Amino acid sequence: MKHYLDTPITENIVEQLVVGDQVFISGKIYTARDQAHLRLVKENKPDFDINGSVIYYVGPTPARPGNPIGSSGPTSAYRMDELAIPLMEKGVKLMIGKGDRSESFRKAMIENKSIYLIATGGTGALLASRIKSSKIIMYEDLGAEAVHELVVKNFPCFVAYDLQGNSIFSTTATR
Repeated sequence: MKHYLDTPITENIVEQLVVGDQVFISGKIYTARDQAHLRLVKENKPDFDINGSVIYYVGPTPARPGNPIGSSGPTSAYRMDELAIPLMEKGVKLMIGKGDRSESFRKAMIENKSIYLIATGGTGALLASRIKSSKIIMYEDLGAEAVHELVVKNFPCFVAYDLQGNSIFSTTATR
């Protein structure tokens, strides 16, 4: 099934998503990788509304002239597992990355009614074409790992885990 979602994301939307569904996101999403997650959890004061937010695990390359951002492919998500849990507890509803996640992450995701989406690795230039604007809003000193606010249009992803405990990485998934 295809879903066209606008941010911010509500629990009602999350409850409708099933493993394997295609999701196209429009609106504001935020980038955050390892170091940004660490600071967001420690400082507990994001410069954006975390409730209903979408976090994309990406370290974009510098923008070429005339483009809002450079190549923007997903990074491996497992490194953020333990730090993602307190962010879900604060209201993050969607996380986008690549690869499988830990059991503790999956349990927290279900408890907090959040969903993990995957974007296709190796498609950084295509994904960048869906990003209409980018600005650093936090931790500029982290370079590629700074938190960017991205405005996206039909950003393509797939549901990797759903609230019923299904996983796109498992051969026992219902779809």
